[in-house]
Amino acid sequence: MFGFSELKQTKVYQEAREEGKTEGKIEGKLEGKLEGKIEGKLEAVPLMLNLGATVEQIAESLNLDIKLVRSIAAKVNTDK
Repeated sequence: MFGFSELKQTKVYQEAREEGKTEGKIEGKLEGKLEGKIEGKLEAVPLMLNLGATVEQIAESLNLDIKLVRSIAAKVNTDK
C-alpha cells in the first residue's frame, strides 16, 4: 500500500497541490480587490458629506448600506 510520503510524490498529488495554490492565489487577489474597492468608497463618504451630499445620496451613489453611511457621518460629525 501507498504511504503518505509515496502519495505526495505522485503526479496526481503534485498537480492537485499546484491547482490548489493557483486557486488560492486567485481567490486572494479577488478578495484584495474587493476590500480595496470598499475602502475607497468608505474614504469618499466624508468628502461627499463636505460637498453637501446627503447620507441617502451617498449611500445610493456608492451602493453602500445607508446604516453604514450614517455611522460614518456620525463619526465625521463628532471628529469636527
